[in-house]
Amino acid sequence: MAVVVEQTVPFDASALDLKNPTRWATILPLMRPSVRATKTPKNQTILIDEAQAESKSVGIAAIGNLGNFSSKLLDDKQITAIVTDQRGSGVLTAQDVDYAIKKAGLKLAHGLVVVRSGKEMHVEVHESDLVEIEVTSEVEMDHVIHLINNATDSCRASVHRTTELLKIFAKQSSTAYSRFHVEKADGNPAIVHAGGQTLGFQKAKHAIERDLKHVLKFREPQTVQVTVSVHYSDVNGLSRLENYILAKDIAEYLESKLIPYRLSHSTILDHKELARGFAVSICPLPVELLSAQPKPKAHQAAATSETSERSTAAVASSSNMTFDDAQVRGRIQAGCQAVIDDEPRITEYDTIVGDGDCGYTLRDGAKQVLAFIENKDLSQLPQVVGDLVLDLEVNMGGTSGALYCIFLTALAASLASEDSVPKALQSALTQLMKYTRARLADRTMMDALIPFIDTLNKSNDAQAAVAEAEKGVEGTKKMEAQLGRSAYLDESTTQGVPDPGAYGLLVLLKAMSSAA
Repeated sequence: MAVVVEQTVPFDASALDLKNPTRWATILPLMRPSVRATKTPKNQTILIDEAQAESKSVGIAAIGNLGNFSSKLLDDKQITAIVTDQRGSGVLTAQDVDYAIKKAGLKLAHGLVVVRSGKEMHVEVHESDLVEIEVTSEVEMDHVIHLINNATDSCRASVHRTTELLKIFAKQSSTAYSRFHVEKADGNPAIVHAGGQTLGFQKAKHAIERDLKHVLKFREPQTVQVTVSVHYSDVNGLSRLENYILAKDIAEYLESKLIPYRLSHSTILDHKELARGFAVSICPLPVELLSAQPKPKAHQAAATSETSERSTAAVASSSNMTFDDAQVRGRIQAGCQAVIDDEPRITEYDTIVGDGDCGYTLRDGAKQVLAFIENKDLSQLPQVVGDLVLDLEVNMGGTSGALYCIFLTALAASLASEDSVPKALQSALTQLMKYTRARLADRTMMDALIPFIDTLNKSNDAQAAVAEAEKGVEGTKKMEAQLGRSAYLDESTTQGVPDPGAYGLLVLLKAMSSAA
């Protein structure tokens, strides 16, 4: 998760020119050719999607805050109309929007819902086929739009059932906001939670659980079977990987509480509050209005499309190499124990130059590996490594956890297909490099991994490979970070401190290579 400093703000609001309604009237039709701009009776610009003329659901018109539009408004193709600027010759009403849509030739057979960003949550029925809900934030607007578009068929086809849904949302929804702070708390990156409480950040799992507990405590006792709609928004641009981690942690928490849910997401730009962060909005709804999403089916992880078939077939078949259980077990146990023992140092380095969670992530991953291999036959190493990845994907978080899983997935396949361990490592590295832009001298774990594997392939000498990896880690002390969280910090902050991910990998490789 992100540590926010001033350099993380990618563009100034004035540079993006987001408050210029003409800009939106130009951009949206380019993204969606069926969208065209027209005027309301009071001269406000309204963007209408003509593709919604034959919609079998209620229409949706979104009136947002200029300059703070979210990805939901840009990406959702089920929105009938968007008002980018409320300024005009009078106050823009729901009736004005309805009139402009009808004048453009769209006949909405199932009625229209106007979702307006305002100051107070409330629902107002204007006509039999026209209802308006005012929400207090972009997060709530995105949540409402998602609810309408993902409600049951009978609900989406009826403006009256949709009105029932909106009234429940106005009464029972709850939202929590968290943002990262430039200061640290208890030696860790700080995060300001709902209610203004500032706490040290260690794991996304802990942060999101705190917010979920906060919003769920406002749930009223339910007398009917419900589905809890959960919408989370990343604010000011968390990475895709961080969003996946948030989604996983939200889903796991709800499943642990046996709460049926439907999960959705959007990205929001907020140029009033520049800090990055996330928000969670929840609302319980009767199953007649919203059904729970099905649980994902178990899957086999694959490193790349070109290796997926090879991985499944090769791992299941006999390997070109033989593996001694005792020797493999000894190396794995030595490497993992070394990482566990050195966690405080890794954490210390990452507290200075990163999020402060790298040591915990690697330690927890090492413990997971030790527990996993306890009763496994390591003479069948390719199969065991493949199965291990499925376990680590769930339990090892963070960016480093994702990279390790990608590498190990590819390694499982290459251990079965190649005729030596160095070649198998090289093949896995090649696959990993398709998933990350990190290379040598970018101040990442690759500064240890690449020289280790390259040297091992050239010399077949593990100790020489470790020595080159050690040089790579030592070199990170003088490097300016190009990727990862360290890239957000001043160069003076990272000087003299090795990259935590590279150092942690070195600890693992050194211990594994030295084990008898």
